[in-house]
Amino acid sequence: MVHTLSYVRLRSRALIALGGADWRDFLHNLISQNVETLAEGEIRFGALLTPQGRVLYDLFVIGREDGCWLDVAAEHRDLILQRLTIYRLRAKVTIAASEAEVAVLFGGGETPVEGWLNDPRLPELGWRGYGLAAPQDATEGDEADYTAFAQSLGVPGPADWGVEQTYPIEANFDLLNGIDFKKGCFVGQETTSRMKRRGTVKTRFLPLAFDGEAPAPGAEVLAGELRAGQVLSGADGLAMASLRLDRIEGADLTVDGRPVRVVRPDWFEQALKQ
Repeated sequence: MVHTLSYVRLRSRALIALGGADWRDFLHNLISQNVETLAEGEIRFGALLTPQGRVLYDLFVIGREDGCWLDVAAEHRDLILQRLTIYRLRAKVTIAASEAEVAVLFGGGETPVEGWLNDPRLPELGWRGYGLAAPQDATEGDEADYTAFAQSLGVPGPADWGVEQTYPIEANFDLLNGIDFKKGCFVGQETTSRMKRRGTVKTRFLPLAFDGEAPAPGAEVLAGELRAGQVLSGADGLAMASLRLDRIEGADLTVDGRPVRVVRPDWFEQALKQ
């Protein structure tokens, strides 16, 4: 089977450059991911949470020779810069916007692409690149193509978890290598660790399959007459939804009177068993 390698410039993402003697300790104590062991040329996925433990901003951390890049939502970059500056206090850290472009390669099989970094959430998602041109054998697509591809794998995105609305475990950050539970303290760590330790995760993000166009975001998912969740985002035939795990097992689900079914990706099932 021939796989077509697709290149997409992610205009929805932007970079922040961190440097200085204290950048590693500074960032390590803030986000859900371990950066003490981050090597140059390595990428990790994580989030900056509220003190109450909800997702404030998702991010990728990319190790560089003299610091790191943070790959963040472009619409939130200025706010993230402000928040990091507030947290900096007396730490020897430089924080500045970078104009290098963010792009992805996907759909081309599992062959490593030089200079590109394998997505740390899921290998099937492909590669992320920073300031890199499209390979000659890649076909250029648009961001909607990549969003649909990620959703076909059952991987949620920023449109699904929003800002200060969702606990990271509900959005599967723990199953997609977005939380290091062994690293110690970080902002929002207490609530996150308690949910994991007590096994109190009642809600997860999962895809819904159906015929026709996607329901509107916020549409209720019903199990009979019981509310089982809500639609978050989607396109024809597939949508991401926030679902009550205790209400979807074996249930006949509907949205706006239409039958829908839950899709449980292989990676989701395997990660839950670990």
